[in-house]
Amino acid sequence: VQLVESGGGLVQPGGPLRLSCAASGFTFTNFGMRWYRQAPGKERELVASIGSAGDSTNYTDSVKGRFTISRDNAKNTVHLQMNSLKPEDTAVYYCYGPGYWGQGTQVTVSS
Repeated sequence: VQLVESGGGLVQPGGPLRLSCAASGFTFTNFGMRWYRQAPGKERELVASIGSAGDSTNYTDSVKGRFTISRDNAKNTVHLQMNSLKPEDTAVYYCYGPGYWGQGTQVTVSS
């Protein structure tokens, strides 16, 4: 199983960023997927989740209305569109599949 995140970087407050996670090694369409994040000195937290068919999504309260999780089952990818980013969104973002973690991608929100 491999989960490979991409799309992280430095962005100014209020800006957008789109993360992607390319999945392989398992039947992608059978599993829900999640995005987590971990800020320095803090525990890893669940940010967003999506059902296997993409018809069910959930978000932590702090990102509701700003982040959107989606998936493309034809391409075995899951995305996290992040808008109106805030400095407190700064963290390493991880893709999570059926018991597996990606390596993480750094998101830094700073002017």
